[in-house]
Amino acid sequence: MFKNNLLTTALLMMLGFLSFGQGYQKTNLGVSATTGRFTVELQTYSPEIVRVLKYPIGTHFEKNSLSVITKARQIPLKIVKNNNIVTVQTGKLTISLDLITGDIAFADMKGNGILKEKENGAQFTRFNDAGNKTYTIRQAFVLDQGEAIYGLGQHQGGNLNLRNSRYDNMVQGNTEDVVPFFQSIKGYGIFWDNYSPTSFEDQPSETSFESSVGNGIDYYLLYGGNADGVIAAMRQLTGEVPLFPLWTFGYWQSKERYKSQAELVGVVRKYRELQVPLDGIIQDWQYWGDNYLWNAMDFLNPEYPRPQQMVDDIHALNAHMIISIWASFGPETKPYRELKDKGMLLDFSTWPESGSQLWPPRRDYPSGVRPYDAYDPEARNIFWKYAKQGLFSLGIDGWWMDSTEPDHLSFKPGDLDLKTYLGSFRKVRNAYPLMTVGGVSDHQRAETSAKRVFILTRSAFAGQQRYGANTWSGDITASWETLGKQISTGLNFSLSGIPYWNSDIGGFFLGKYPKKLEDPDYRELYTRWIEFGAFCPMMRSHGADAPREIYQFGKEGDPVYEAIRKYIKLRYSLLPYIYSTSWEVTAHHSSMMRALIMDFAGDRAVWDINDEYMFGKSILVSPVINPRDTRSSGNGVKAADFNEVKSRVVYLPKGADWYDFWTGEKISGGQKVNKPAPLDVIPLYIKAGTVLPFGPEVQYANEKKWDDLEIRIYPGADGDFTLYEDENDNYDYEKGKFSEIRFHWNDQAKTLKIADRSGTFPGMLDERRFKIALIQKGPEASQTKAYNGKVMLVKF
Repeated sequence: MFKNNLLTTALLMMLGFLSFGQGYQKTNLGVSATTGRFTVELQTYSPEIVRVLKYPIGTHFEKNSLSVITKARQIPLKIVKNNNIVTVQTGKLTISLDLITGDIAFADMKGNGILKEKENGAQFTRFNDAGNKTYTIRQAFVLDQGEAIYGLGQHQGGNLNLRNSRYDNMVQGNTEDVVPFFQSIKGYGIFWDNYSPTSFEDQPSETSFESSVGNGIDYYLLYGGNADGVIAAMRQLTGEVPLFPLWTFGYWQSKERYKSQAELVGVVRKYRELQVPLDGIIQDWQYWGDNYLWNAMDFLNPEYPRPQQMVDDIHALNAHMIISIWASFGPETKPYRELKDKGMLLDFSTWPESGSQLWPPRRDYPSGVRPYDAYDPEARNIFWKYAKQGLFSLGIDGWWMDSTEPDHLSFKPGDLDLKTYLGSFRKVRNAYPLMTVGGVSDHQRAETSAKRVFILTRSAFAGQQRYGANTWSGDITASWETLGKQISTGLNFSLSGIPYWNSDIGGFFLGKYPKKLEDPDYRELYTRWIEFGAFCPMMRSHGADAPREIYQFGKEGDPVYEAIRKYIKLRYSLLPYIYSTSWEVTAHHSSMMRALIMDFAGDRAVWDINDEYMFGKSILVSPVINPRDTRSSGNGVKAADFNEVKSRVVYLPKGADWYDFWTGEKISGGQKVNKPAPLDVIPLYIKAGTVLPFGPEVQYANEKKWDDLEIRIYPGADGDFTLYEDENDNYDYEKGKFSEIRFHWNDQAKTLKIADRSGTFPGMLDERRFKIALIQKGPEASQTKAYNGKVMLVKF
């Protein structure tokens, strides 16, 4: 009798489970269903973007995303139920929801599979988060065998393709930037919208995200068809990219650190004397004084007696200055006292831990420096009040926002339990850089539209592209291995939807080079790094242990000096191309630093190439990341023969023909070539069909108008280029005050059409000249044409 009762109860429970999981409700934004284990919701943001929510039965899930700024919206849907499967069609996606298990599969409108969740791949494990009953959440997916995926922010592993990778307990760090987003070679992306420590793992059986804290699973499927489409969807979801000022794309000089007002201005003057182009100089830390005054955002160091004069002097030299600010404050500063009184400091150890400036630091004299609660809007207001009062009011041009992770040292078990404005620090840990960078950006933008926001920052999270921030790769150590890894690091960061990235040219620490700049191997490494830096979104020399100004590497005629100068000048020649590419980033969701899969996904050979990329859509860059042979000089310093010609093996993607930038030689794609690469040559190849503008020789970006540009045509395919121009440093472009000139090369007809100029802005050139050069075998064919804004056809 007892056994029969148990059997009856079990059967009733099973029938109840099955019937319970077979219903669904159509909502204004999609569908909702309750399965045997959890509630699942599908919400539409566009035909290409769908949000998936899952949360345990009997609970409620509501969240205001910190990254996502667009709203779910109602779109026409076709919903069909067949047995236990409900199918939702958005016009771009077909989504199948199993009403029994809650598992979801995504396909295109033709039924071709995009991605599916693993069977019973959603997991909820009860977790006590600083007294709040919540869950550790996990979702597993099944990817195709051989499918390549990219993204996850910035990691220094050296691998571009993330298959068979594992990242445990990801939190923001000095050289690691967590963006829980990946995209596939199949043209879709997954954004895992969670801010707590998160693990990602890919193995043959499943690909998963797991986060420490979450009331529910919350992710977005973005279908773009290709990498640019996925990135466009990610920016539609989390924010578009504002345009940087033209001057930010020039050359930047910095070091850890300039120690006086005179030294800082003197560097700019020296560059002007040498006639080496320069646009930016950076003042690093301790202009405020000692560590107890950490980040006072005021010039309290007596070596900076006249800060207004310093800024004015730099501007008079036609350069710009940005300055270091941190996410933490010393106990003797005004911001610290105000934030402490309002309970807006986070009580964990951060840099610097010692109040002493001796090295190594004296830990028995703790600094008392503490980060602020950037999640609190009032705390962000206070932060800006002091930044504006002490720095922005002087005419400082931008911000070096250091330690925006922030640094978390001497970690104690209770640190993640600390209360913030938005809950436990654990719950919102990885969004810290988004909040503090966003606070400065929003406040400056509200202050004035006359100066574009420019922020250089060490950390990032999903959505940070909307804040006018360029992220650098942290305090990396100088080595050939590190240089090589920077390429895939920057590419995966860009593939995460955030287009502006750079690294410390030459590496931050010189620990492997005790002889520092005297070591020829380091001088060679620095030269190769500056060549790479010339083709990054920001070209910036910086580091500790030794100064990095060009004149530290010799004088005119020395091979290293000449190579450095050559690439700084090349950078300035390419400014019309770079600035127009930045407009493509802002207006058309493009990326500046492009993994080869973005433009040549059909060539499987490029899926795993870590050490080449496109700079814009026309220039293939293959940095030299291995040294020449060196020999001991007998005194512990290696000697190198800078006259030795090294070679670099370069793969040229199929689907295009290519031109050697240096020789003009035309080469078919789909093959490897062995490119000679002496010290002053980085292998560069231009895609056939490219229309490439070259600007005038200048000492700073705004020195000359672009009234006499060279336009190089690389034939072999039709091609297009749009030259973008505006006032260079305000937000009037958002009001339509800019111009575009479209160039179209018809390869069969051998004609270049220069279209009517569209748009106007104050100070625009009414007339100009174009020297149009056709790259070909034999003598260059060129024509010089006057252009007054009206359509013209140039025949070759």
